[in-house]
Amino acid sequence: MIDDPALVNQQRLSNDGSKDRSADIVRDLSIWDPSVKLIDFSRNFGHQIAITAGMDYAAGDAVIVIDADLQDPPELILQMIEKWRNGYEVVYAKRIKRNGETRFKKWTASLFYRLLRASTEIPIPVDTGDFRLMDRKVTEEMKRLPENNRFVRGLVSWVGYRQTAIEYERQERFAGETKYPLKRMIKLSLDGITSFSYKPLKLSGYLGSLLSGVGFLYLLYVLYLAIFTEGTTKGWPSLIGIMFIFNGFVLIMLGILGEYVGRIYDETKGRPLYIVRECCNIEMRRMDAKQTSERL
Repeated sequence: MIDDPALVNQQRLSNDGSKDRSADIVRDLSIWDPSVKLIDFSRNFGHQIAITAGMDYAAGDAVIVIDADLQDPPELILQMIEKWRNGYEVVYAKRIKRNGETRFKKWTASLFYRLLRASTEIPIPVDTGDFRLMDRKVTEEMKRLPENNRFVRGLVSWVGYRQTAIEYERQERFAGETKYPLKRMIKLSLDGITSFSYKPLKLSGYLGSLLSGVGFLYLLYVLYLAIFTEGTTKGWPSLIGIMFIFNGFVLIMLGILGEYVGRIYDETKGRPLYIVRECCNIEMRRMDAKQTSERL
């Protein structure tokens, strides 16, 4: 696909603990083609960690991240390179249409990106995935970021540099079924929001203050009835319902706080982001806790 003699390309494939023959196929290809390189994890560490490993092991003046399911067209790589040659350090692909996805998936994805955009000061582009080109300067800065709960597209936006978009229509999956169930999509969403925004914590405080104020006013109303009138408050079922609502808000606030505390706990463990079982056509690197904190 890339026949420009001025460009030397290498394919580094991160195998995130897949249970099919992906690693075997890439291993066979690497025997005949030195430009094909395999990074095989000891188990599944997650999509964002696999991207991180690919950047850690990458060489060259630019790095392109693309999934292997062919929903993102490799043909866009030439346009990305052209933009990069024109001076942009990051060229990301923006989806203007998502073919082959359910209405629920499209709606939740759209909602997530707009919530994330509204809740953070970092200009994270909407309707984009991880398909992008990054200059070497960008990937070197990415290596310095020590987060365990990683949201790569948000980190790229945080790093900055000159960025631009290429619009495209995302195609249906070429083969197989997605390994990204709703549970993992929710985790990715939480990683994105909690990594780049404190607004959920502030919102918890605002809601708590509002509910406390409502409860205080209601208490004054009850005291007024008891002291200055002969009436009493009625409607205990309504009061019980209100108590359930208030308690529900409290539990939601505790859950939001727990998400942040849990991520702090993950960061303090100092475990490596991933463990590589095998490498082909590339030198394996061992990462201990100190290297994890320093991020190469």
